[in-house]
Amino acid sequence: MSDTKESILLAALKLFARDGYEAASMSSIAGGLGITKGALYKHYKSKRAIFDSIVAQMFREDAEHSREHAVPEHTYEQAPSEYREITAENVREFTAAQFIYWTEDEFAADFRRMLTLEQYRSGEMARLYGSCIAEGPVSYLADIFRAMTERGALAAADPVQLAMEYYAPFFLLLGICDRTGDRERCLAQLNEHTARFFRMNNPETIRGDLS
Repeated sequence: MSDTKESILLAALKLFARDGYEAASMSSIAGGLGITKGALYKHYKSKRAIFDSIVAQMFREDAEHSREHAVPEHTYEQAPSEYREITAENVREFTAAQFIYWTEDEFAADFRRMLTLEQYRSGEMARLYGSCIAEGPVSYLADIFRAMTERGALAAADPVQLAMEYYAPFFLLLGICDRTGDRERCLAQLNEHTARFFRMNNPETIRGDLS
């Protein structure tokens, strides 16, 4: 992607996050960039084309983060082999990295803010919010925990329930971080939670409690 097209996506997303997708226009995007609307149309034919490019970039970055942190890139149904060797440490490192990404990366933070605003105005945005921020991560974690319980790396339990218990503090702390700006404290609390989660659901810990 050229630097100009990248700049357009960043400027447009910032407007979408501040004013909402529907309220922004090609004219306001061009004005924010200090270019004419005609110059903008040379790169993107419509606001929808800009939005589609933003979503595509988010999905590319999500896949890259999965590869970087050795967690599955695809669903269990698509690639069960990716789930065979995942460890608690992989999941914890990825969780912390995702929290930093969603709160500190300008593109990701604005994308999340846009979806948070627009989920109440658009069914499409609500589904995208669910896929990226709400039920999507829960489903992904449930697949991971299912694979881990099957091979004995986690104590036997309902994987969906485990996923909700694991993800709920992450979701809560995103909101707290948005309001307070205290990323360091929120990240420390998240790391404490994930460590405790895997300690409490470790089969050896449970066997020790019963002995």
